Parts: sequence; C-alpha cells; structure tokens
Amino acid sequence: MTHAPYPKAASADIAMLLEGTFPFVSGGVSSWVNQIIRAFPDYTFALIFIGSRPEDYGQPKYELPPNVVHLETHYIHTQIDIPLIRRQRGDPATFGDVEAMHEYFRAPHASPDGANAFERLSRELLPGGKLDRDTFLFSEASWDFIKTKYREHSIDPSFVDFFWTIRAMHQPIWTMAQIAESLPEVRAFHTISTGYAGFLGALLKRRRGRPLILSEHGIYTKERKIDLFQSEWITDNRNVFQKDPTEISYFRQLWMRLFESFGKLCYDAADDIIALYEANRQRQIQDGAEPARTRNIPNGINLKALSPLRQQRPAETPPILCLIGRVVPIKDIKTFIRAMRTVVNRIPQAEGWIAGPEDESPEYAEECKNLVISLGLEKNVKFLGFQKIPDLLPKIGLMVLSSISEALPLVILEGYAAGVPTISTDVGSCRQLVYGFDDADRAIGASGRIVGIADPLALANAAIELLLDPAAWQAASQAAIERVERYYTQDMMFGQYRSVYERALSLPVPSLPGAAGQCPRRG
Repeated sequence: MTHAPYPKAASADIAMLLEGTFPFVSGGVSSWVNQIIRAFPDYTFALIFIGSRPEDYGQPKYELPPNVVHLETHYIHTQIDIPLIRRQRGDPATFGDVEAMHEYFRAPHASPDGANAFERLSRELLPGGKLDRDTFLFSEASWDFIKTKYREHSIDPSFVDFFWTIRAMHQPIWTMAQIAESLPEVRAFHTISTGYAGFLGALLKRRRGRPLILSEHGIYTKERKIDLFQSEWITDNRNVFQKDPTEISYFRQLWMRLFESFGKLCYDAADDIIALYEANRQRQIQDGAEPARTRNIPNGINLKALSPLRQQRPAETPPILCLIGRVVPIKDIKTFIRAMRTVVNRIPQAEGWIAGPEDESPEYAEECKNLVISLGLEKNVKFLGFQKIPDLLPKIGLMVLSSISEALPLVILEGYAAGVPTISTDVGSCRQLVYGFDDADRAIGASGRIVGIADPLALANAAIELLLDPAAWQAASQAAIERVERYYTQDMMFGQYRSVYERALSLPVPSLPGAAGQCPRRG
C-alpha cells in the first residue's frame, strides 16, 4: 500500500518532536498525540518523527489530523555517507567545552559550566563548525579525548570496543543537529519524551530561542534502562576474574549515561516539564528537573463518547478478562496467560482476550501463542489483534494490565468510562487510578485491584474474587465511573494544555547568538 506524500510547510505554530511513536506506531502515547492535535484545530502542527530504521515502522497507523501541515521523518540507524578522511588537529577550546560538559553530566553541581558549554557546542555541530561530524571522526583532539576517557574510566579491557561504542552512540548527535538546522519556522517546540527527541528539543531551544515543552508519559531514561538491561547486543569483555557478577557491564553503563545526559539537557532547556502523575514528577526532579518548571497534567478520555457504552453491557458480568496493548515483553503478556490457567481452573467458561498489534515483536508474540498451547488454553485465550475500544468494552468483565512498566494507561480510564473495573500490576500511576490519589479520591473506593509484577497467581486470584462476587464487582464498577468522571476527562486535560500552549506561543523570542534569524541558515 502506498500513502499520499507527507504534507510540507515552511512554518507552523507548534513542532511536535516524536520518537518512535505517532503516526507510525499505535498505542497509548500515539493515541494521546492524536487526541491533543485534534483538540486544538486553531493551531497548526509540524511533526518531526525520529525512528530507528524505515523498515521498523511501515505505513502510518493514523490518519493525519487536518491541522498537521508538515511531517518529516528521520532515522538514526540508517547508513550515512562517511566523509573523506581529512587530517585535522581539532580546536583545544572546543574540546575543553566537551570535557566540561561530560564532567557536568557526571556531577552537575560540581561542574556548573557544563550547561553553558552545551550552549556553545550546540552552535558548532554543523559542517564547518569546530565540532562537526568530521572533527568528531578524524581529529587528533577527538582521538586524544577518547583515549584519555578510556584510561580514566573504562573498566572493560577492550579499547577497540570502547572506541567503536563511543563512535556509535554519539553519531545521532550530528543527525539531530542537521534536523534542527532544517526544521520549519515554528513558534514553540513540544517533545513527547527526553531521549533523542528531547536532545533535539534542547538543541532547538538553544539555537532558536523558542519555548520548549516536555510531556513525559513514562520516564524515558527509566524505560531505556529496562531495555538496556535486557539487550543481548552489548558485550562485556571481562573474564570471570575481572568482574563482579553483580556489576553492570561498562558498555551498558555507557549507554545508560548517554540517555541520562540527553534527559538532563532536555530538563535544563524545557520551559514546561509535564508529568502525568506525582510520582513521575518527583522522578523528574530527582533526575535534574527544576521543581518550579514541573507540573502534573493527567491523561483524560472522551467521556461523552464512551459513557453510553454502559447501557450496552449485559445484566450479568461476562467472565472475560481483556488485556488491551501491544504484544511486547514490557506488557508481560506471558504473566496474563499464566494467570488465565488459574482463572480457567476456577471458572471454566472464562476467556482471556489479548487485543493489540503483534508486529512490533513477532518473536515474542509467537512465544506467547506457544505458551497458550502448552498450558492447554487454546479455547480460552484469544489473540484479537488491533481492535476498536468501543467494540470491546461492553463485552468484557475486567480490564487487565500485567505490564512491568506503564505511565498513566488510557485503557484503564476508557474501561472506567464504560464501568469496567481493572486488575493491574503496581506500575506507574495504576495504584493511584485504582485506589485514589488523595483523601477525597480514596473515599470513592477501589475501582479494581493492584497486584505485584510477574505474579500470575495474585493476578488470577484478584480477577476470580471480582468475577465471583457480584457485589464487589458492582462496587468497583461504580467507583471506576465516579473516579473517571471527577478526575480524568479530556476536557480537563485540554484546558490545562491550552494554558500551556497559550503561554508558550505568547512568549517573546529572545536574542540568542546563532539563533535563526540572526545567522544565515546553511543548506
């Protein structure tokens, strides 16, 4: 299938910086982005999509809203044209700034000039600058810097692996610099994560002086650490006598520090740092965000569209447990399947529905299906693929999340709107969503149950309790409806984001050295 050419424009009101999400990936964050853009038809949006490789995504999963006037895509793992080797020394003062910035990442309070060093370096990354890609790849100063850092810090014996790891992990920096240079003129930047998108946001803020808004659904650095812990491509060249078995491999630590550094730069640059709930706001502060610039804006759902589904529900609660989400390891689908074995032992007619795309991790999806067969659950567990939420909610008895990481899952709120209680693992804001945040919220009562991560027996017992006790299920359903109506509507969320956008778009453009409009743009 082919798609129409992506829209292009020379300017827009807001540039959204999107890493691995809308419009090429379906799921909670993408749904939120789609929801926000459509909520503000009076603003135009430019979308900057950053992905790994084109073949990892395929066609857009969403129809672009009419107020998206520009979409461009960039991939950080595509082959780049290696420049010809040119002998060069490298500017000592520039590499002094590189040193200051790295010390700043290690100890921000002990190296306060590091933030200023980033601002100076951000103007030197383009071709011809004192820290362009050629200088990083071929200068003697760069070679000396890498050797020094290896001797000072590396606990891995392989300098060859150290050298190529440093090269690989820093390459996207110059890709982000090129994106920042060619981006359309916009009045504000809105990044939906730290990471590469957040680094791009920090670069844009330094170069163009426009406001930067950061909305974090999960905590990017935390989620990347989970990925890196599980990654098998990162080597450890130490033998059994050289390493502590409890110690993380050095190259794994390097990658983690890279994303922590990107996060710190984004927090330093952002005018508004938005979390979905208080625990994540506190985590942002712990990771270096200035408290005065942080705030919470919870997700909200379209109550008017979903609440009529309550009238479609059957009189008796159907013994159907539904997990809505991507079939990927972080959702821990296998724990849900194992829990279904216990549920079916007690309620033979019970069914477990898994509704979500399987193309992101086909190997994991296949393992899940094999687990269903090995547990003899072929008649009870169904893989439905992507489904429309309104089609599912009237038919199910419980919403289930078995994830090992979440932020503030929209599917829980959507289930609440239809009167469906939730069984969830104790991740992200799920405890707050089920038991309440403050005294007034907790007084509403429990709108489901919370269980530990990777505990299929606890998950099964919680589901069995609610399904076999109509009074308990009814109480949870009523609490779910009251909680979502009082705290989590999209009108509340849109109102708060309108104030954020209005303030950002009204800010004057400061005079910055090297900002667009003061220096000619390089093609």
